[in-house]
Amino acid sequence: MDIARPKKSKRGRNALIAAGTVALVAASVALTRLEPAAPSVERATLWIDTVRQGTLERNVRAPGTLVPEHVRIVSAVTAGRVEQLVTRAGTTVTPGTVLLEMTNPDVQLQALEAERQLTAAEANLVSLRNQLETARLQQQATVATITTEYNDAKRNAEVFEALDKKGLSSANEVARARERADEFSSRRQIEQRRLQMLQQSLGQQLALEQANVQRMRAVAQFQRDRVASMRVTAGEAGVLQQLDLELGQWVVPGQLLARVAQPGKLKAVLRVPETQAKDIVLGQPVSVDTRNGLVAGRIIRVDPAVQNGTVTVEVGLEGTLPRGARADLSVDGTIEIERLPNVLSVGRPAYGQPESTVGLFVVEPDGSHARRVQVKLGRASVNAIEVVQGLKPGDKVIISDVSQWDGQERLRIK
Repeated sequence: MDIARPKKSKRGRNALIAAGTVALVAASVALTRLEPAAPSVERATLWIDTVRQGTLERNVRAPGTLVPEHVRIVSAVTAGRVEQLVTRAGTTVTPGTVLLEMTNPDVQLQALEAERQLTAAEANLVSLRNQLETARLQQQATVATITTEYNDAKRNAEVFEALDKKGLSSANEVARARERADEFSSRRQIEQRRLQMLQQSLGQQLALEQANVQRMRAVAQFQRDRVASMRVTAGEAGVLQQLDLELGQWVVPGQLLARVAQPGKLKAVLRVPETQAKDIVLGQPVSVDTRNGLVAGRIIRVDPAVQNGTVTVEVGLEGTLPRGARADLSVDGTIEIERLPNVLSVGRPAYGQPESTVGLFVVEPDGSHARRVQVKLGRASVNAIEVVQGLKPGDKVIISDVSQWDGQERLRIK
């Protein structure tokens, strides 16, 4: 037989539906409030550094080369053709060591012409000296003759004057004797002045001709030196660094022929980026890495101009150079700018610039997560940078490149 079932209450059913709806809404709200899952990063790919407090050495690192402190440039004095290469680069030379020999027929002809002109000038000087000396002697003879005639006329005048006093001579004879004595006196004075003028002009003419001979002699010596310069010597002791010429090559005056350097005296020439050169001054200490040892030095010169985005800095090396140090050797220099005492510092981030604010990921105490923190940076060194605000001593900071997670606030470290 059929059994009648009791009817359920509609009020209870509605309550269940309402409770289910409220639970669904609550779950949806909770899900919307959940933070997105942090991306995972392999710990091996991260570079983590610890914030420390103490003295920060500000350094600037720059590449460069070793160059000799003293280099002699051997250049061509005259044009010529290379006929013989006597010495090659790398050879130890002395001041008289012949490096190469050149020829130039035109220079040799000019030297011969200069010698001919010098000989002609010297012959003219000898001829002029003989002529002037002959003229001087003739004038002296004339003065001597006139003096004799004057003395004779003077004695005759005195005789006639004495006879006139005794009445033995006429007035006409006395006057004639006096006039003759006066004539020879005037002629003697004129010839003496002529002799003085001749002696003065003789010295001047000889001086002019001697000066001309000296000029011709200097020209001839210059031409001899030009001929001699085609036999090129080192000029000083050292090591021949460069001699890039070939047999038969034509060189022009002023062209670089060779470079001679003193091998034991080297300096470092560093190329500092222009953005880092503002704090470099003379006397700052430098550590030069020759790849075979470190050498201490100090800045001795800073180029005032910028070339190709770098500033040239010369470093005088102190102490003994390591073995293998030679000219043109590539080196790295670390310049100590200053020491900052009692400051917070951390390894320089891959994307952090000095005097800026950047977001750095700080590792949380559990070591499994890192959160982004805004950090204000200060002055920078080669491998470290000053922390002005945002971090404290002991914080572990990710300083490797994390630009791919710029939109994330947390990272999960695996």
